[in-house]
Amino acid sequence: MFIQTESTPNPATLKFLPGREVMGVGAVADFPSAESAGRSPLAKALFQTPEVARVFFGSDFISVTKRDGDWKHLKPALLGTIMEHFTQGLPLMEGAVVEEEGFKDGDPDIVYQVKYMIDTKVRPAVAQDGGDIIFKGFDLETGIVSLHLQGSCAGCPSSTRTLKNGIENMLRHYFPEVTAVEAI
Repeated sequence: MFIQTESTPNPATLKFLPGREVMGVGAVADFPSAESAGRSPLAKALFQTPEVARVFFGSDFISVTKRDGDWKHLKPALLGTIMEHFTQGLPLMEGAVVEEEGFKDGDPDIVYQVKYMIDTKVRPAVAQDGGDIIFKGFDLETGIVSLHLQGSCAGCPSSTRTLKNGIENMLRHYFPEVTAVEAI
């Protein structure tokens, strides 16, 4: 098994590409701490490396965020953990995977359109950088879109710039009702 790695805009996060499906298209799992990794044997194993601060599973990648340490020392251990997990055929998750909130009947048209834009334009681009952005709400009175950052996006030094200069500008261009984008 050959696992590739890619750097991300977040210098504390490295993206691991095992050359196979991890969560599947559209599915993600974010583990912001070792305590949250209880359902995933792989996340638990990765958190056994003391320098690991966060683990994120995307459709075909795994992002690992470190607390400290040098990637040249951490990377071999993490590659070994990931390779061992997949070669042993262990499950990625135990129990049912909880899907993120999708489109709901009764959402105002603008909410549907904003969610669709985020799902089709923003999330695929952010996944390339080892993270994910989830729509959490749109306040019809203030025009503020609330998003949740996951994976390499959480704590990334450039995430504010991405939110304001990228996502907010795009949404404001297409939807005059949108006044701002905020991370929650």
